[in-house]
Amino acid sequence: MTPESWRTRFARWYFNCFPAFRGSGGRISHIAGDWSEIHVRVPLSWRTRNYVGTIYGGSMYGAVDPVYMIMLIKLLGPGYEVWDKAATIRFRRPGRSALHARFVVTPSTVADIRAALQREEKLERTFVVELTDARGDVHAVVEKVLHIRRRPSAGSNA
Repeated sequence: MTPESWRTRFARWYFNCFPAFRGSGGRISHIAGDWSEIHVRVPLSWRTRNYVGTIYGGSMYGAVDPVYMIMLIKLLGPGYEVWDKAATIRFRRPGRSALHARFVVTPSTVADIRAALQREEKLERTFVVELTDARGDVHAVVEKVLHIRRRPSAGSNA
């Protein structure tokens, strides 16, 4: 695990305090100093518990929703636009304990995106993250489709 930097520690604190993210009940527990890895924890608590006593599906999804988009914004830099385009979540089993998600974007993935955007105006990439319990059992699988393109230059009409 790549250690956090002071900037990513501050970013983690900010995300965890931001009302929209805080409302999910999830917490970011680690952001690598280079933004290549993020860990999220969704506890079973009064905030995340549903009618039948398991983690509410909205809490699971809300806790992981913005992560890949933000990672790519940071990893690609200001010359690129990244937007969420679509998402699916498949529930495998009820969350009866805290769940964890580990997001990783490799340098080769970033290089592939940059190279593809030299040839194409825009592209879509699908990223997958699993929500697992402490034993490693998968409780939900989330697929995020991201729309990525280079920012138009200041002199263009795009």
